[in-house]
Amino acid sequence: MTRVTDDDAEPRRQIGALPFRRARDGSDRILLVTSRESRRWVIPKGWPMPGRKPFQAAAQEAYEEAGLRGHIGKRPIGYYLYEKRLKNLDAVLCQVKVFPLRVRKQLKHFPEEHQRELRWFTPAEAAEAVAEPGLAAIIRAAARQARAPKP
Repeated sequence: MTRVTDDDAEPRRQIGALPFRRARDGSDRILLVTSRESRRWVIPKGWPMPGRKPFQAAAQEAYEEAGLRGHIGKRPIGYYLYEKRLKNLDAVLCQVKVFPLRVRKQLKHFPEEHQRELRWFTPAEAAEAVAEPGLAAIIRAAARQARAPKP
């Protein structure tokens, strides 16, 4: 794999959704999906979409990759960096803007259902499952925020 080494290059921008729900036992759960190529656990994410605001594009990615519908936050809860491997085996640095998605419904059929595995994790398990330290930090912070008492 060749790494793109232009240190002055701006990271490529992506958007992602952090899907969460409350389980029947009252505990919080985070949904992760596998990436198509490396099969790592990640959040639904992709490139910005012309004509859509970043949070709308994040909600669309969550639908396409995991069949999720729900309420997407309009403000990002964080950003993280990762290296994306391209089809030509080069790698580019990407910055992902993450929006919270409160899942209302998980559809049985969706565009990428045969390309990905989905799994609901506790926040601690999700933070351990992802490879990117920045994404793990966002998951941990979101879990702390969810447990914080409301004023």
